[in-house]
Amino acid sequence: MPDAAPAARMPDLLRPRGSNQVGMRQFNERTVLQALRVHGSLPKAELARLTGLSAQTIGLITARLEEDGLIVKQSRVRGRIGQPSVPLALNPDGAFAIGVKVGRRGAEWLLIDFTARVRERHAMAYDFPDAEALLPAIAQHTHRLRDGLGPLAARTVGVGLAAPFLLGGWHRTLGLSKAQSDLWNGMDLGAEVRQRTDLPVIFARDTVAACVAELVSGRGHDLKSFLYVFVDTFVGGGLVLNSHLHGGAHGNAGALASLPMQRVRGAKRDGDTAPPQLIAEASLWELEQRLQREGVDPDAAYDERALQPPFADATAAWLASAAEALAHAIASGTAMLDLADVVMDGSMSRPLQQALLEATRAALDGCNWEGLWRPQLHGGRVGAQACALGGAMLPLHANFAPDHDVFLKAG
Repeated sequence: MPDAAPAARMPDLLRPRGSNQVGMRQFNERTVLQALRVHGSLPKAELARLTGLSAQTIGLITARLEEDGLIVKQSRVRGRIGQPSVPLALNPDGAFAIGVKVGRRGAEWLLIDFTARVRERHAMAYDFPDAEALLPAIAQHTHRLRDGLGPLAARTVGVGLAAPFLLGGWHRTLGLSKAQSDLWNGMDLGAEVRQRTDLPVIFARDTVAACVAELVSGRGHDLKSFLYVFVDTFVGGGLVLNSHLHGGAHGNAGALASLPMQRVRGAKRDGDTAPPQLIAEASLWELEQRLQREGVDPDAAYDERALQPPFADATAAWLASAAEALAHAIASGTAMLDLADVVMDGSMSRPLQQALLEATRAALDGCNWEGLWRPQLHGGRVGAQACALGGAMLPLHANFAPDHDVFLKAG
């Protein structure tokens, strides 16, 4: 029988490992933790090979990480030549983080553990967020998730907040008043959340957070560089280059919603006289409007009813229009970036995501690829929780990853 894995000692508080601390020992600790995060359980000899650290250094680091409750020993592996090896793995209870997604149709809260597994989820739906209701709810659910951990609550390292840069943007499309739009566009949402919790808060654009989740827990394991497309109430995206998230000059790289759909022909650049953007063709908002015009429940855009009667006809028309617009965006991105891969995901049901992938691949067949190499289009693996999950991963990264950009992926 294999030896039973000994219980890990769990200190009451985490030793600080914030990004403001520097030093080779901290970097090496984070490198070991990242190797375990990417490759799963590993014996010390394999950790030394992967990280390039000496066996003695690995021994010292793993002893310290085990003492801090961040890693655990697993059962001995026998049956090989030499001494039985003892694999090490991340301790799921070693640290926790909370992800908060604030969207135009709803909010979501996730509690994840040190292995990025979702432990608990809360959700809140609305037609459009009301600040007086939403801000207290953010504090309430955040405190509830942390307090629900009991003695482990002190091991919560932070909150990752994922939301659009301009939540009140495109107010005419949404049918909002200018006052509603100005309220949200003038608000520093990150600062508002920080005032309501004593946990560190990290902000990221919602589709950038979704891209982080795909990079760490999805296609990022296989693809080195890709354009990321996330079809939500409004469409958006992100950009991964050499296994790192590329933010751009303003943190807005991959802002596909604003991609123009036609040439400017002397039109004024104000309001509806400007050329249409991708947001008007490939967002679930547009599918909502089609369903509403048919007199059926527009919320079906986000669940499996979308492909069933009486919703199927409106959805089929949306798929055709959205696929052509997405193919245009992908071809434009390919011309600029010369990427071999595109990953598409969204907050719709998995059957609708698959239908959109197939329709977009067919639309790509009709693009003019002369002078370009056509990229391969992949489905995302994370799904509707990508924004909140990516948000929750950001505090774990800030405290435990060796790379200050985003999630260094082991070779």
